[in-house]
Amino acid sequence: MTSIDDVMIEITPQVLLKAYACGIFPMAESAEDNALYWIEPERRGILPLDCVHVPRRLARTIRQGDFEVRVDDDFEAVIDGCAAPRAGRRSTWINGRIRSLYADLFALGHCHTVEVWDDDELIGGLYGVHLGRAFFGESMFSRARDASKIALIYLVARLKFGGFELLDTQFLTGHLARFGAIEVGRAEFQRLLEAALYCPGNGNGNVAGGGAGFGRGFLGAGAGAGAGAGAGAGAASAAGAAGASGGASAAGASGAGAPAGASAAGASPAGAAAFWSLPGGATGSFVLQLVSQTSKTGCSTA
Repeated sequence: MTSIDDVMIEITPQVLLKAYACGIFPMAESAEDNALYWIEPERRGILPLDCVHVPRRLARTIRQGDFEVRVDDDFEAVIDGCAAPRAGRRSTWINGRIRSLYADLFALGHCHTVEVWDDDELIGGLYGVHLGRAFFGESMFSRARDASKIALIYLVARLKFGGFELLDTQFLTGHLARFGAIEVGRAEFQRLLEAALYCPGNGNGNVAGGGAGFGRGFLGAGAGAGAGAGAGAGAASAAGAAGASGGASAAGASGAGAPAGASAAGASPAGAAAFWSLPGGATGSFVLQLVSQTSKTGCSTA
């Protein structure tokens, strides 16, 4: 692994966005270690949005709707939940610098949370980074049965409704594989990433201004496994990112979109991806309808 400090980059939200655009992300060894490391795995986990499997029992829970799903309501509580000790794990890789950087990205409209609430209690959720038509999953947590799984399915529905093309899970775990996640090689991931970052109407792509007009949204992706793979190659690209401008606008953070009862067919708005286009009150049945849509295969909820 190559430390961010070793390559003398002043890590800022704009540099971090450029690193994501290169297929690189930061991690720490532990919550107690303030150093950050650039990671670029040889094999990358992704969850193909057109082939997501929802287990039958989970689908029933989502239809029943005995919970509330909120988006970007309490970033601090979500990252606290992701960083908290849990069974078999005393701490995480989320250190103080990670907290600060992603809080800045949240303020800029590039970091999102999907939260599951039971009355006024946060019982699970996830957070990740939005750039162009790509969403980069960072971490998830659960304090009640199926809470993080519900957040994941609601995230997939929001991404599909908004016209996203790539859901990056960083690494592949058995948990994510049950939802249809797969591994791809570095070259294939770069191809998918470039396609997701390019916006035809933009004129110059969508890397620098991925948040503009998109509003203010991941995954517990086995964040320790294989963390050092490819980090050396990634550090050089990330170093070059430091000199690039990072236009991280949060303009246009509108929640406007089709009503919750609208047909899922053709629901994605015209133009670039819009994380906020799915109304917050979408029903569980509508969410499952969105997730079950596929453009290439017969994969669906089961």
